[in-house]
Parts: sequence; C-alpha cells; structure tokens
Amino acid sequence: MRRFSADYLERTRDGLWESTAALADLSLGSRERVVDVGCGTGEFTRVLAAESTAHVVGVDADTDLLAVARDAVDADLLAGDATRLPLTDDVADLVACQALLVNLPDPAAAVAEFARVSGDLVAAVEPDNAAVAVESTVESESSLAAELRAAYLDGVETDVAPGERVADLFRAAGLDVVGTRRHYHEKRTEPPYDAVAVESVKRKATAAALDDHERELRRALPDDRYEALRGEWRSMGRAAATQMHDGDYRRVEVVPFDVTVGRV
Repeated sequence: MRRFSADYLERTRDGLWESTAALADLSLGSRERVVDVGCGTGEFTRVLAAESTAHVVGVDADTDLLAVARDAVDADLLAGDATRLPLTDDVADLVACQALLVNLPDPAAAVAEFARVSGDLVAAVEPDNAAVAVESTVESESSLAAELRAAYLDGVETDVAPGERVADLFRAAGLDVVGTRRHYHEKRTEPPYDAVAVESVKRKATAAALDDHERELRRALPDDRYEALRGEWRSMGRAAATQMHDGDYRRVEVVPFDVTVGRV
C-alpha cells in the first residue's frame, strides 16, 4: 500500500468538502454506525461525523497518521488493515473510504471487507487522477503538470484513475450499486496567499513535488528526462515565486472524485 505524510494529506484534502452535495446517496442523516476505512489524519472522518449523528469509527494501518487524527477528530480510532478489518460482521450501517482504493494493490479485497462489515451501505470516494486539469499564470506550469501526471500514471503500481471500475468492484463483491456521482475539488491559488499556497510554491521551486513521487516517475521516464524535468519544474517554481511576490500568481487545479455507493 502507498503511504503519505500528514502534511501531504492536509495539503491535498484542504477544502475538499466545502460542498457535501455529492455525498447525498450516503444518507448520512439516517446513519447510526459509520466506519471510515483508511481514515489517515481524519479529514473525511470529520465530514462523516459533522453530517450525521452516527457513532463514527476511523480505521487506518498507519499509526503515525492515527496519532495526528486523535488530536483532531471526535471519533473512535483503530489500527487495522483495510483488507482485514478488526471489526465484526454487520457492525456498521455505512462503511466508507476516501482516496483509499487507488492506493491499494488489491482494492477488491478491501471492498469485500467493507461488504462484510456493513449491514447496509458501502461508499467509496476515489479520485480520477487521469482527468485532473491545471491552469496557471506561469506559462509552462500546465504542460509540465500534464507531463508529470502522465508519467506518474504510467509508473504507479496501483489503479489511480479507476472511474467506473469502482462500480465493477462493488458488483464483484455482491453489492448493488445505488448511486454514482462526480464531485469536483477545485483548488485555487490567488491573492491573498495563505501559508499552504506559499509552501506549495516553495515545493515547486525545489522540485519537492517530483521527489515525493520519484520512484513512480523513474519507472516511466529515462534518467535524463527525469533530471531535465526536475530542472524545468524548479524553473517553473521560481517563476511562480516571482509572480507570487508581485501578487500576480494564480493557479486553478480541478480534481474529479467519483462517489460510488452500494447496498449490501
């Protein structure tokens, strides 16, 4: 399973659920017992708790992330593997995950566990990383982001753009698919710049974003192209930093998430 730092999860999930309309098929208002699998630092756990009166349980295999979640989430938190949940059959009426299946080598095994633990609904919120769109006032940023994304998709060992295949996983686990919705997470960078925006531009100028995914990128790119891409990325980051200093930098990234809901 691919793992991420608490800082990465905070950066990429910030503002994701300013609108919860795409979660309508989860019927959160009527839930009594909810399990968030792969809860990480608890971003989605907080949404599930805020939108319901249910008893919410978060489960994650990474105890470091759970330690962060314990300081921020009003929920019971358990250490456990998504494919071997430390929970009894039918203990919940909703088992959900956010951006988990895309990181698992065997997502079908996880969905089967969700179906075992839930007595009613199963839901997965998964990004379609092949359909991410970036617009920027730095001329080279959109094309470099597209090249980076294509190389990452070629080099990653899990299915990070499952789209409609999530519904197929549900059906294979014996679930009836009762709803699919697409939710767009729009991340805007514009004046006045907050600390997250400033840190993001710093990471561009140092190519830290590439370093985070070096293993996947090197699988897809020749060494000389990887090194050249790092240099081009740093140059783009410096241009973004200059624009930010002058108050001119603007960037919009749109990440589609597919919300799939099935009934046991």
